[in-house]
Order: sequence, then C-alpha cells, then structure tokens
Amino acid sequence: MSEAVAETSAPADTGDLVAVPRTHYGRWIGALVVVAFLGWLGYAFAHAAIDWGVVKEYLTMGVLLKGLLITLVLTVVGMVLGIVLGVLVAVMRLSRNPVTSGVGWLYVWVFRGTPVYLQLLAWFNIGLLFPYVSLPGLGGARTVDLVTPFVAAAIGLGLNQGAYTSEVVRAGILSIDEGQTEAAQALGMSRVRTMGQIVLPQAMRVILPPIGNETIGMLKTTSLASAIGVSEILSEAQHIYFVNNRIMELLIVCAIWYLAAVSVLSVVQYYLERHFARGSSSRALPATPLQRLRKTLQQKKAVS
Repeated sequence: MSEAVAETSAPADTGDLVAVPRTHYGRWIGALVVVAFLGWLGYAFAHAAIDWGVVKEYLTMGVLLKGLLITLVLTVVGMVLGIVLGVLVAVMRLSRNPVTSGVGWLYVWVFRGTPVYLQLLAWFNIGLLFPYVSLPGLGGARTVDLVTPFVAAAIGLGLNQGAYTSEVVRAGILSIDEGQTEAAQALGMSRVRTMGQIVLPQAMRVILPPIGNETIGMLKTTSLASAIGVSEILSEAQHIYFVNNRIMELLIVCAIWYLAAVSVLSVVQYYLERHFARGSSSRALPATPLQRLRKTLQQKKAVS
C-alpha cells in the first residue's frame, strides 16, 4: 500500500516537455485588418485625383507661411492670456471671500457657456457698444481703430481659454495636500508666496498635461478667427482655392503645417512634463528618445 502511495505522489518527469507559447489568433487577425486598411487608405490617396505637384508647390508659398505665422502668434498670445487669467481666476474661486469667489465663478460661467465663435464676433463688434475709448490723461481713440480683427481674435481666444484653464489650475491646486499650505504659513510665509513657491510648482504635474491639450486645441481653434477677417493659414488657403479650385491640395497643405506645429508642441509638452515630474517619485524617469539614441550609438561605438 505504501509503495502505491509513493508511486502516485511522485512528481512527474517534465524534462521532455516543451513550452509552447499561446497563439493569440485575435491579435493577428486584428493586426492584419489594420494593415489591410492602411494599405487600402494609402492606395486610395495615391490614385485619388490629387495633384501632389500642386501640394509641393504651395507648401512653401509665402502667403500660406505668413498665415501660419499669424496662426502661431495667435496661439501663443491666446494661451499666455488664457494661462494668466486662468491662474488668477482659479485663485479667486478658491478664495474665502464670497465676492471674489463669485466673480470668478461668473467669469467661468459666461465664457464657458457661450461659443467661442460668438465671443469673437462680439469682440469684433465691440465698437457698437463703446464707439470711443479714452484714458484720463492719455487721450482716446475710436474703438474700431484699436480693436482690429487680430486684437479682437487675441482677446476673444484668450478670455475664452482663461475660463477653461482656470478649472484646470483649480483642479491642480486642490490636488495638493492642505497640510503643505498650513506648514508653509506656520513658517511665516505669506499666502501669495505659499502659492507661488509651494503649491503651484507641485500642481504643475497635474496642470501641464491638460494645458498641453488646450494649447493644441487653441492652435486649431484659431481657424475660427477667419470669421472676423484674420488671415490665418486656413483662410488664406480658402482664398487661393476659391480661385484655382485646388481644394483638396490646399487643404492637404494646411493639414501638413498643422500636424508639424502640433508635433513641435507635443515635444515641448513632453519635456516640460518631465521637468516638473522630477522629484515626484523615487523611481528614475525613463530615458528620452534622444537619450536612448545616444546610448545606442555609444554601445555600437564601444563594440566596434
């Protein structure tokens, strides 16, 4: 009996077994479908009625490059104004003063609750309400001379962006433990200094990713400025294809420049996020693509 038990309880000999990896048929089928779709898409574009010579010709056309520059300047001005207002309004909304908090809430309610297109039109026609603007001791001027289409677009985009940015900043501030604020104030730091040196630098880790998305969104939202006469890249392309009827070619040119600008902004966002992520974790940050490339080259050089 004891020999039978010992025989059945003895471990099986697995030396001759071969481990066979599991075959994921679904993954292979999904990959084939995606590759087939991309191949069909590439074939369709290659044989579509698109004159790629025209795309190449207009890609570096001066008028379009000037429109691209206006697009980039509007993006930068709108985001700078939006971030400054966003931080200010976020602090106002977190204030214990009900008037200050209420004004901040009202600002967000108005500018988030109305379309940016409507706001641009309103700023462009602000001269109907205030025909003449003057400052005591400095003189004045007609509003239509001061609020040009570009200025109206910059103000409208910046104010609209400020409402959205304020909510992002407020969420970042609230993500910081209140104990740090209390500790800083116990050390004698003022509220402004605590916000600038303790809270906001830590909140940047939370704030930066959505701000990066907002910046990319602003780049594309600038195309709405054409409604009030700003000659950004898309409106310039429209002016051209209304004459030569090369609609798709000009739209492809705009898409190429938009994608290029978004790519640059994404790289900037990546490095900014890494900068503010330092010290937030005990783990080392993963290497950047440039660092990995440099390491690979050094390894190849050492082997050779």
